[in-house]
Amino acid sequence: MHSSSSGVSRVMNKNNTIQFNNMKQLFAITFFLLSGLLLGQDKYNYVHFDKLTEIEGTEYVIATIENRGKMVETKEKYLLFINTTNRETKQIDFHREAYIGEIKQIKIDSLEINVIVLSARTIDLNQKKGIDWEDPTQIIILSTDGKEKTQLTEDKFFVRTWTVNKESGAIVVTGHYDTNGNNKYDKTDKNEILIYDLKTLKLVTRI
Repeated sequence: MHSSSSGVSRVMNKNNTIQFNNMKQLFAITFFLLSGLLLGQDKYNYVHFDKLTEIEGTEYVIATIENRGKMVETKEKYLLFINTTNRETKQIDFHREAYIGEIKQIKIDSLEINVIVLSARTIDLNQKKGIDWEDPTQIIILSTDGKEKTQLTEDKFFVRTWTVNKESGAIVVTGHYDTNGNNKYDKTDKNEILIYDLKTLKLVTRI
């Protein structure tokens, strides 16, 4: 009985040794693969193309681009205006935490208006947590070649909706000011309707 028990014990010890060695090999391989993956992410950036927008009546297309690095962290964010005829480009940079929303072309031939309207969160208003959904959306006007950029609404104005009247060439924007500074929309905040002239890019009136 003793001899049989010793034999069983030796087999068990041998199996445990093999399992331990296999685990060591597996750990070594896993560590090597992870190290290589992280090194690759450190060494190279990943380019993420969000969307493409054609600009009617021009040779331009707008690409929304993010460059991402280690752990899929956004390193830079920008719009790239691409001239599809001569291949020239114009880059418009934004903060890496910015949220780029709707991109819409407004083309009114009778009023000689042809611009790009962009809604985006670009300001960390409370300067606490970075740019997030609690920060205001701004309305930004871009020329069709990307060479001109004008922010219409103030940093502290929270844009809610906007539309364009094609007869007058006016853009009408609704929103509010966070009057009490609590980062919430409540009854104490000041609501306004703003009307801008899209040709001059000037504020016409507040309602």
